[in-house]
Parts: sequence; C-alpha cells; structure tokens
Amino acid sequence: MFRNPYVRTIVISRLLLQLGIWVRNFAILLYVTDLTNNDPQAVSWISVAEYAPIFIFAIIGGTFADRWRPKHTMVWCDLLSSLSAVVVLVALMFGPWYSVLLGTLVSAVFSQFSQPSAMKLFKQHVPGEGLQGVMAMFQTMVAVFMVIGPMIGTVIYQNYGIEVSLVLTAVMFLLSGLVLSRLPKDEGSTVATGIRGSFHQELAEGFRYVYGNVALRALVMTFAVAGLAAGLIQPLMLFVVIDNLGQDKTFLQWLLMVNGAAMLVGGTIIMSAAKKLQPQVLLASGLLISAFGTIMMGWSTNILLTMIAQVINGFFYPWIHVGIQTMIMRNTDTTFIGRVGGAVTPVFMGTMVISMSFAGYLMNQLNLTTVVTVSGVLFLAGAFILLLMLPKGKEVSGSHVMKSSE
Repeated sequence: MFRNPYVRTIVISRLLLQLGIWVRNFAILLYVTDLTNNDPQAVSWISVAEYAPIFIFAIIGGTFADRWRPKHTMVWCDLLSSLSAVVVLVALMFGPWYSVLLGTLVSAVFSQFSQPSAMKLFKQHVPGEGLQGVMAMFQTMVAVFMVIGPMIGTVIYQNYGIEVSLVLTAVMFLLSGLVLSRLPKDEGSTVATGIRGSFHQELAEGFRYVYGNVALRALVMTFAVAGLAAGLIQPLMLFVVIDNLGQDKTFLQWLLMVNGAAMLVGGTIIMSAAKKLQPQVLLASGLLISAFGTIMMGWSTNILLTMIAQVINGFFYPWIHVGIQTMIMRNTDTTFIGRVGGAVTPVFMGTMVISMSFAGYLMNQLNLTTVVTVSGVLFLAGAFILLLMLPKGKEVSGSHVMKSSE
C-alpha cells in the first residue's frame, strides 16, 4: 500500500494532522475545565463545537469535493486551518475563554471539504480489493494517536499552556498542507469529470443516489441511532473518570490510551483479515459488542473493569469505522463519493450533536450511569436496524435505482 504515492502522501499528512488535533483538543478540554470548575455543560459544548460544523457543512463540502480538484482542496483546507489556529490564539489574548472553541469549529468546517477529497483520490487510485485494507490502515493510525495523543496533549498543556498548544497545532496543519502539495497534479480541470449542472442539481442528485441504494439507506438508518448513542457518551467520559472512578480529570488520558491501544490491535487484525470479512458484518458486530462495552463502562466503579470496557470498545471500534467506510466506497460510483459521504455523514453527526447538546443536562437531571446505559442500548438498536434492513446474502449489492443522468 505504501508504494502507492497517494496513500503514502496522505498517510504522512494525516499523521501531522492527528498530532495537531490531539494537542489542540486536549489543551482545550483541560483549559475549559480549569476555568469552569469541571462544568458538564461547558464540556458538552466543546464537543458540540467540534461536531456541529460536520453536520452543517458535510453535504456542502461533499458536493464541492465532487466538483473541485481534490489535491487543491486538501492543501488549501490545511493551510486555512493553520491560519485559524493563529487567529484563535490572538482572539484568546484579547477576548473571553470560549474563543478557543472557534479554532475547533473552523477546523471542523474545513475538514468537511478535505476528507471527501481524500476518499475521492483513494477511489480513483487504489484498486478495489485494496480499499478495505487502506481504510483499516487509516483506522490503525487513529488508534496509535488514541494511545499517544492524550499523553502528548496533556504534557504540552501542563508544561507550556494553551498558547504553545495552539501554536503547535498551527505548525502541524501547515506542515500537512506542504506535504499534500507533493501529490501528483490533479487530473482534469477545475470541475471533476462527470460533474455537470448547478450546485443545487448536483446536491439533489446525491440525495436521490443515496435513496436509491439499499446499502446506503440501511447505513442512514443505522447512523441516526448510533449518532444518538455516541453523542451521549462523548462529552461524559471525563465524568466517568471523576464521578465513577473518583480520579482526577488527568486520569482520562490513561483511559483513552488503553482504548487506543485496543484500537491499534483491532485495526491490525482487520488489516490482515480485510479481504475475508464483509463490511456489513464488521459494522453490525462492532455495534453489538460496543453496546455491551458501553453499558459495562457506565455501571463500573472499578478502575480495572472500566479499563476492560475500554479495551472492548477500542478493539471493536475499527470494525465499525472500516465497515462504514468500505460500505460507502464499495457501493458508490467515483463521481458521487463526495456527495454520498456528505449525505450520509450528517445523519450521524446531526443526531450526535443533538444528543451531545443534552448530555450534560441529562446527567444533571438523572445520573451518569443511566445516560451511559441509554447510550449502550442505542448502539444495540443500531446493529439490529442494520441487520434487518440489509438484504440477505454474502455481499451487499452496489446497484442503485436512481442513475446519475436523471
């Protein structure tokens, strides 16, 4: 896979981006909790700032990704993300604490233009039988940073503060853009081959394409329920550490490191078995077992049991991610990659942002254990929805009713 210049260059770029993102996110988390005395609502809004733009801009970014040159788009997104980190640093020096949320928000917006462009390049330049392996490799990379990212982010913030953390984030984004500039020149002109008509026409065509595809319809329904589940637990991990385990907030980095180590093992196994397992099986299995791990984590007040739950969730998270990405890639024509990702992803992100917004409130009104249990039950429901909607058989068909020429 590394012999492919597109895979190799994008991997290096994503390594730099992951480092910058983890330094920024952990610095912001610790900075906000320091200033607000661990306020659950404030922590929830950190997650909302990170994910809300994905819901709002994914479909727009995906449609433009199908129209624009992918290399050009990715380079400019990284450069502008770097600039946004500098702007936030300046704003923080003269404005209120919540200025730090602006950097996360802006970076998330640009990622909605960059991410589908990367998927488009993979679809164009990676053989079909290698796609699932590439997706597994990228998930393994994410797992590595789940292990080292929290530790790096915590050390940098505690020793150098929020200002240095933001400067380092800007440098990493800038280096990523420079690396991507070494990609081979984009093929074609400013508009991708096969794209025609107005923006609104192409946007509507993308929705029709998803509706006419059985596998993608199943993903949409599963995403809606799984998004609600993920949104409930995402902002509350800090309180699993504080309330359930009675530890200091910095202990969160160890839970995330255990989760990331398990993700690394799970991703490695998926890489070696990528051609043997169908993506819908990976996704359904990952959701089912994650439901068990999530409920276990919500009820545990023992550090060892919570660590085991994190191992379970971490090991099977790559199954979910690789299953999702491979189902989209295998069941989507190249000219629709951006729009399909833009139509499917907001369903997950939208429901996740909704539940994130209420996670802190629900915890205050109920309790942490109840909210996390509801999250696990929703993961379980998502797996059953996927199994019920997909057609029986060894492979999901990539056929669709609505053709692009309509």
